[in-house]
Amino acid sequence: MEKAKSKLNIIICGAPGCGKGTQSDLLLQKYRLIHLSTGDILRNEIEAKTDNGIIAEKLISKGEFVPDSMIVKILSKRIVEKPATCNGIILDGFPRTLSQAEALEALMTSLGKKTTILIDLVVEKEELISRLVKRGETSGRSDDNLETIKKRLEVYEIKTAPVSDFYKKLNKYAPINGMGTVEEIFSRITDVIDSIESNEVNLNEKVNACC
Repeated sequence: MEKAKSKLNIIICGAPGCGKGTQSDLLLQKYRLIHLSTGDILRNEIEAKTDNGIIAEKLISKGEFVPDSMIVKILSKRIVEKPATCNGIILDGFPRTLSQAEALEALMTSLGKKTTILIDLVVEKEELISRLVKRGETSGRSDDNLETIKKRLEVYEIKTAPVSDFYKKLNKYAPINGMGTVEEIFSRITDVIDSIESNEVNLNEKVNACC
């Protein structure tokens, strides 16, 4: 396990089925980060049948996003409560809208912190659908049926495009080729993160080289 040279606050995003969870698990081990997954948090709320969970379940089952205010409130608490011994956080599945991105940056500023980079896992649409259909067959998740999958991908494309533009303007956006083996994708991601830490190359140059 390697120790990060500095605090890292990484956002990992990508369409449903792109492999965010898998790559997040690898990143948190390598850099000693705390994994904050909106998907996991919301599923816990749903299983506990909280007020937020009941609302979230209805929206998710239709392929829609839960309200920004709900996500921001839940994650704000988690970020503040993270252990002091960790090297930072990795946000999985958040922010998904421009308002969430703006809220996150405002929160980090208020805490005297900064986001390091937004990693965007780019996977072909046909591959995403194939992965999600297979996942639905084995997991039994109600939101992994073909009709809902297509709706989720459409909603994702519409609502998250402004998030990419937002972080591009901050020079904190890195699209990563999400096709290939888990190891290949992880290597592409860590190559970008390590170059940022060491200041060896310009981010835009490194991204172009990766993709």
